[in-house]
Amino acid sequence: MIPVTRCVLSKEELTDLYRRRFGMVYQICLVLMKNVPDAEDAAQTVFRKTMERAEPFRDPEHEKAWLIVTARNECRNQLKHWWRTRRAGEEALESLAWEDPRDGEVWEQVAALPKPYRLALYLYYYQGYTAGEIAQMLGENPSTIRSRLAQARKKLKLKLEEAGLWTRMN
Repeated sequence: MIPVTRCVLSKEELTDLYRRRFGMVYQICLVLMKNVPDAEDAAQTVFRKTMERAEPFRDPEHEKAWLIVTARNECRNQLKHWWRTRRAGEEALESLAWEDPRDGEVWEQVAALPKPYRLALYLYYYQGYTAGEIAQMLGENPSTIRSRLAQARKKLKLKLEEAGLWTRMN
């Protein structure tokens, strides 16, 4: 459990700080993130961290320096997050043709599996994540995800055999 720290600034002081420094923090985030939604998220996180701060600022210069460094660090953390390394740019969307995984008889069998198996199969085969990445996303142990995938493949094979689809696929 995350320890809760009491904010040393009053609501009025936080409001004043936000009004005085939001523009600066937002501009730093916008320069680093290069798009408005991500800059807004990063700036919001910086001010959330300000609220969680346990010790007061020494003076206005310390306050400004802390906000600048925190904004830079937050943007760096967001830019190196695994989600950004997997995300393609907007130009990649234009070249893609939408393939609905629900098209086809196999998807019907996948969709009929219990949720944990269905989710593991979907993320692994349809979205291309590794078992380790899936485990991290779901807060599970990687070996649990590998076991689910193995069990899901067995269950799916039985369902496909029952539906007469397994022989047509092989």
